[in-house]
Amino acid sequence: MTKAQTIRGRASGKITLAEVAAKAGVASMTASRAINQPDLVSASLRQRVEQAVAELGYVPNRAARALASAQSNVIVVLVPSLSNAVFTEVLAGIQDALDADDYQILIGNTRYSDAEEEKLLGIYLQSNPDGILLSGMSHSPRVEQILQASQVPIVSMMDLAEKGSAFTVGFSQSQAGYTMTRYLLDKGHCRIGFMGAQLDERTLKRAEGYRKAMREAGMYDSKLEVMVGDPSTIALGAELLGRMLSVVPDCDAIFCCNDDLAHGAIYQCQRRGIAVPEQIAICGFNDLPASAWMKPSVTTISTPRYRVGFEAAALLRSIIRKETVAQPQIDLGFTLMARESA
Repeated sequence: MTKAQTIRGRASGKITLAEVAAKAGVASMTASRAINQPDLVSASLRQRVEQAVAELGYVPNRAARALASAQSNVIVVLVPSLSNAVFTEVLAGIQDALDADDYQILIGNTRYSDAEEEKLLGIYLQSNPDGILLSGMSHSPRVEQILQASQVPIVSMMDLAEKGSAFTVGFSQSQAGYTMTRYLLDKGHCRIGFMGAQLDERTLKRAEGYRKAMREAGMYDSKLEVMVGDPSTIALGAELLGRMLSVVPDCDAIFCCNDDLAHGAIYQCQRRGIAVPEQIAICGFNDLPASAWMKPSVTTISTPRYRVGFEAAALLRSIIRKETVAQPQIDLGFTLMARESA
């Protein structure tokens, strides 16, 4: 049995920094510096310590390091879904922005649940994170209380604060909803429906933009809205199209709160022999990759998901470093992609 195996067989089961230092033939303080501040030691010494770490299987104690430095190098990221392509792209942007730094990212899936968000924050705040990235601006009173008490720097993603000095990176969801509806109105459509699912804050703000445009045009009718709390899927889009046409058969255009619903609505129209866009126009939101390749291709709102994640992480890093921040809100805008479906 090797010395390392003997050490692992102890009751604690953990390799200590002192053992790494002994194997490398240096003092514990020197070994710590080689691990945590490698630029401050010589290349040969750093190599000896790294070799000892690799041979012993030593894992640095980040909690102890955080106590010593008052920094954990941990960033908490909470998103409502890990299967939704929108948020996987946001996470990719965050990862790339922080890749050059020694940050560890704790990702939590709130599942669109206030209770789950509260639970995850309670767990992750025990790691004394340096900062938090949150999806959206709306949180339960208990979550708001937890965040305020934590005094941890926070940047919110995917939307913009209506007022105040909150740090946010995203775009106006309500303005995007208004822009899409205005586009359909300008195309000559009068009976424009809105299909919404999940009913998270972003969907509700898109619906607000839709209502504003319809009311300004004098064409708002509550019967033209089909809103359900179910998770958004292609199958649900097909089902909601049927519900819409059963209530308002004269509907001549539908603004879907996301591309999944729009895909399902188009498929259902094809099954029913309804020509898109000749008989009914279909629009989506988010511009998922498949939308450009559908037949017909989907008119939708393109959102800068990757850039939201990247810029939000970069902003949070600046706040943590106490650097001067030029503006608390970064509006990345959106783009209306006019295609065949409308």
